[in-house]
Amino acid sequence: MDLTMQQLRLVLAVHDAGSFTLAAERLHLAQSSMSRTVREVERRLGIALFERTTRNLTSTPEGREFCRVARQVVESFDAGINHFQGFLAGNRGQVRIAALPSLAAILLPPVVSAYRAAHPAVELSISDAMSDEVLQQVRAGVVDLAVTVVAEPLPDLHVKPIATDRFCCVFPPQHRFAAQRGLSWSNLAGEPHIAFDPSSSIRQHAERAFAAAKIRPDVVLESSNISTVAGLVAAGLGVAVVPGLVLPLVAFAGLEHRALDEPVISRRIAVVRNPHRPLAAASKAFMTAITQRAETPLPPETTWL
Repeated sequence: MDLTMQQLRLVLAVHDAGSFTLAAERLHLAQSSMSRTVREVERRLGIALFERTTRNLTSTPEGREFCRVARQVVESFDAGINHFQGFLAGNRGQVRIAALPSLAAILLPPVVSAYRAAHPAVELSISDAMSDEVLQQVRAGVVDLAVTVVAEPLPDLHVKPIATDRFCCVFPPQHRFAAQRGLSWSNLAGEPHIAFDPSSSIRQHAERAFAAAKIRPDVVLESSNISTVAGLVAAGLGVAVVPGLVLPLVAFAGLEHRALDEPVISRRIAVVRNPHRPLAAASKAFMTAITQRAETPLPPETTWL
């Protein structure tokens, strides 16, 4: 049976009104057009939907059952179209984001909160991973957007810088560095050093800075976990270098920090997407939200671009 949505709507209108005349008036159609449409539906179904007399119009048992099914179809269709219209407008759909753990924990939450308030029906998912994995997820289309540190050109991806954070030295309050107003990388020469795992972007930035300062850190322990690094530093086992966005994540350990200079080293934080994969409206709206967040406060040594 090849019936259109318009035919279903007209049959339902007649059924609900109990009259061709009233149904036609409600829909602003000619009664003759309504009658022809209903007769055509009955012809295709091979049944009578309505019992017609000179004074009354009532639905047959088959007509009532047909209208029950037709109403479900029409309501489902309307709901689907409403959802799709919301999808096109950016008010519905899904946004999948990958981010470095420190960015997912500190940078994204206030942005996500504001976005959810404006787009409550959009489903958001955030996965945290190391830098290489985050970029691979973007390239493979597993996520729509990535928020990550970009240290080198990514010619196959679209990169939108949004913030920078400067590297600092963290140490216990009783450490001798607490008496100094500023620190340079060369001040860390000979200090026991708690380092991040070599796969970490933090470690990679730090090693470039140590090389530029022409010193070699005395690495006594390594860990891939920010909390572990903070705990080891708090125990007096060494100092560590961290970027600004990590400072809130080590606050539990009661550490102090000083920004490092000579050289000043900062990470470039960016939203990254695959230019060969079109973004849905909801994802475009999230891009706008994260690039227009001047009122969102940031931790020390961190700046919006």
